[in-house]
Amino acid sequence: MGLRGTQVWTDDPRHLLFILSRYKFVAKMFSGFEDVLEIGCGDAIGSRMVQQEVKNLKAVDFDAVFIQDALDRVDPDWPIELAVHDMLEGSVPGSYDGIYALDVLEHIPREKEDIFIRNAVASLKGDGSLIFGMPSLESQEYASPPSKAGHVNCKKVPEFKQVMQRYFQKVFIFSMNDEVLHTGFYPMSQYIFALCCGRK
Repeated sequence: MGLRGTQVWTDDPRHLLFILSRYKFVAKMFSGFEDVLEIGCGDAIGSRMVQQEVKNLKAVDFDAVFIQDALDRVDPDWPIELAVHDMLEGSVPGSYDGIYALDVLEHIPREKEDIFIRNAVASLKGDGSLIFGMPSLESQEYASPPSKAGHVNCKKVPEFKQVMQRYFQKVFIFSMNDEVLHTGFYPMSQYIFALCCGRK
């Protein structure tokens, strides 16, 4: 399953279900898309779920160890382009119909958030869509100490939507509790998505 997937399975098998459910959401939202980019793929454990629904998938991560691990496990029946790339250093070459980043933005310091998002949006086609997903700020009260240490930029829904509206005409918010997607009371959500369309 890869470095990350194996560790999650060892520590908390239920959490693996939560992670894969987030990828299923992206897969269904981007179903039928031609070219899709994943930012912050880690060991690409969930990427195959998106591959099932799109024609071409490229996945990048700043950590060469994760990318090498993913490359070592590539199945020829599930071809995926993998590359080391730091989004704070520049955009990914190419033009994509869909771009997504799950569990990434919360690790980007606020002072570098604009650079990260602008570099992501720069690779998106004019009529493309972008999905960012992150743990809600409210959920951090219940997060483990190691998780909290890395989550330097979690947000509440109003702020998350406001940030993404700087770059897109339309921003649709969804949320999750465990593996269940809903549009309920946002402060009770553990995880939030922004589905963004109409880049400015």
